[in-house]
Amino acid sequence: MSEGNMSRRGLLRNGALIGGLAAFGGALQTTPAAASSTTAVPRAAAQSAAGVVDIPNKYNVPFSVADDELFVFAANFKPFELGGNDDGREAHRYFDSVFGDAIRAKFPDIKVKYATWDYPVRYEDLAKAGRVPDLILEDPRLRIDRDLEPLGWTQDITAKVQQAGIDLSVLNLGSVEQIKSRSDGGLYGVPLWIDESLLFYNKLIFDKFRVKYPTAGSTYDDIFRIAEKLTRQDGIDHYKGFMQHPDNYLAMNQLGLYPFVPGSSEQPAPEDVKVNLTGPEWKTIANNMYRFLMIPRNNFTTVDDFFKGDMSFPGHLAMAVNNLSKLNAYALSSYYVEEDDAAQYAEWAKSVKIGVTSMPVLSRGSNAIYQPDTRAAFIPPQSKHQDQALDVIKYLVSEEMQTRISSYGMKGVLKTDAVVNAFGTAIPELAAIDTSAVYWGENAVIKNYQNTEYWDIPLYKVFRQHVLKDGMDVNSSLQVTEQVDIPDYIKAQVARGLTW
Repeated sequence: MSEGNMSRRGLLRNGALIGGLAAFGGALQTTPAAASSTTAVPRAAAQSAAGVVDIPNKYNVPFSVADDELFVFAANFKPFELGGNDDGREAHRYFDSVFGDAIRAKFPDIKVKYATWDYPVRYEDLAKAGRVPDLILEDPRLRIDRDLEPLGWTQDITAKVQQAGIDLSVLNLGSVEQIKSRSDGGLYGVPLWIDESLLFYNKLIFDKFRVKYPTAGSTYDDIFRIAEKLTRQDGIDHYKGFMQHPDNYLAMNQLGLYPFVPGSSEQPAPEDVKVNLTGPEWKTIANNMYRFLMIPRNNFTTVDDFFKGDMSFPGHLAMAVNNLSKLNAYALSSYYVEEDDAAQYAEWAKSVKIGVTSMPVLSRGSNAIYQPDTRAAFIPPQSKHQDQALDVIKYLVSEEMQTRISSYGMKGVLKTDAVVNAFGTAIPELAAIDTSAVYWGENAVIKNYQNTEYWDIPLYKVFRQHVLKDGMDVNSSLQVTEQVDIPDYIKAQVARGLTW
């Protein structure tokens, strides 16, 4: 969005920033509760050397970025962070192995500088220093509105993508539409990979009680019957049958439902943001989950109980819907497990023989899985290397790089035979696990998002508060969340100065 067509949100942020800009002598000040400008972030006045910007941080670790470097910053994908701590190690192994080495080989003239949240720098450190990343790898579903837009680091790249010859039509449709749903009528980023949700099952429990394993395309009805059988006491051992995170289940639902009601503008005033959680489809979705939560002694804690989590003993949860990156960790891949945690993971693994298949579908014959847990690439408008960043993005969605991403145990957004067949080949720990379900099915596509504004609303109220704590039935829970909790939440966030 250009300054001439600045949204109401942008105007609000500009007004809030005047004091902050003055306080930093022209550098941007950002706090978690403060709104910020959608205009360009000025360069910091103080530099350690010509063309080099020092970025102070809470760890007091020297960190700087030169003007001739393509600065890549990644956030909200745990493997990126592994290895980084305040003993002086920077987390770069995962990025270099999967992305960085290939980018440097493909573009030898590009100087790549990489960092990840939060060691040693965070978004607010970069904003204060005035050195905006040239390429950001981020979660578009939650973080466009929570982080990137408040910093003014988004722009509509529709024309750039077309000019670069990036064909969005061959990429995962659910991922592309998810980004568009958060992009105020434009396109703020390009999808790169998906941390897919799958159904994990512990073969040891199934074998112990002579129950057949779930298969790709199993319905929720199928899984419910298995969950009832495997929620049981055996001597002093208690087993739970099934867990699925109820918040994610609603937010990423398999019908593509979007909670916000379309209005007359992509930038409605906060008081005009309307939500619908009580329509027939929402009730169908919610009641489907409710029955699992009501299985006696199958009480929800965390899906991580599949491996350890909150239960007293590891290996006592039969099935759980969880992310693909967790599969790599549970298989003990060093790319996905922190070195300090490796011994503990190996101990937990003794109680789990991993099986994995597609997450349950809503009806027989359906192949609709969750809306995708996407990671995407963004080019802030302040970047001085936008052409280089776009070249890198084009390479990252090529079959060559999508095959590489898939080989390291993540689901690519380009689904070709080469990409699918490469899955996990760079992760030897996956060799003994049947991973054929990773590319099974189609991600649900979000719908009816035009003329809406996304807010990070408290969907946890539906199940974790009103059903599990308050004892409400599903219909009452949906009604209270829609009519009381969400409007109150939006008012509270506005009072804090937030306008996402």
